[in-house]
Amino acid sequence: MAFISDALSEHHVTEHFDSGKPDLDSWLKQHALTTEARRTGRTFVWHDDERVVAYYTIAAHLIVREELPRVLGRGNPGQIPAVLLARLALDKALHGQGLGGALLADALQRIVVATRTVAARFVVVDAIDEAAHGFYLHHGFREIPGTMRLIQKVSDIAAAVAP
Repeated sequence: MAFISDALSEHHVTEHFDSGKPDLDSWLKQHALTTEARRTGRTFVWHDDERVVAYYTIAAHLIVREELPRVLGRGNPGQIPAVLLARLALDKALHGQGLGGALLADALQRIVVATRTVAARFVVVDAIDEAAHGFYLHHGFREIPGTMRLIQKVSDIAAAVAP
């Protein structure tokens, strides 16, 4: 089943979206359009007709070098440009089909394209729970010890998604 991937707009139907994570569901329904209007994050959706079945939100971010493991922070300035993958959610009806990885790939591809114009060294994720933490580890992210934060170099992502 192929879904259309678009920037979120008022015509997308979000009211029936249910990822099984109430915080992610309510954020989409109540805050995503405001975040768009304020230009503090960009939300992209997969939709079937206009009904949203998955989404992710990305935003500009800075990492303080001292927050990184030494091997990743070494040689970087004190503040390192990054992209925050702020949210990623798939409707429960689509769980168990491998589509979470496809949604992540869509987000990472979009980030790689954006970093051809605006520099960023890392993609940062703050996992919502242990299951999400494991998901991102499985997809090549590195954990920052003692936190739910994970990172991956944009250059590694670009190499992986290159044709």
